[in-house]
Amino acid sequence: MAAQLHYQGTGRRKNAVARVRLLPGQGKVLVNKRELAEYFGKKTLEMIVQQPLEVTETLGRYDIIALVNGGGTTGQAGALRLGIARALLKADVSLRPALKRAGFLTRDPRMKERRKYGLKKARKAPQFSKR
Repeated sequence: MAAQLHYQGTGRRKNAVARVRLLPGQGKVLVNKRELAEYFGKKTLEMIVQQPLEVTETLGRYDIIALVNGGGTTGQAGALRLGIARALLKADVSLRPALKRAGFLTRDPRMKERRKYGLKKARKAPQFSKR
């Protein structure tokens, strides 16, 4: 039995990490063994995840199986988008200009700033008292 052809991509955003497998299929998306709509629940997050497929016009051509952990829902959606874009790039190199133009191949470097001692959060200081 021949191994089924698949493409892998890893996406990260904030503290979220997404491992994406792209398989030729009918466009089914599974995130942590659950349907896309069931996992995220918000239409905007579903749209973020499907953006690379829409830009490259490959919406119904691949099945996506993704494992996502860490971070919140928005970070996970962003990580998933980057992972899908990277996997699409491995599947077809000619999609690179479209993905690059849309900005889906760039990892978002913004992270939460660390908390400093003497402060309540990263920058929030306790209330100043003159006397």
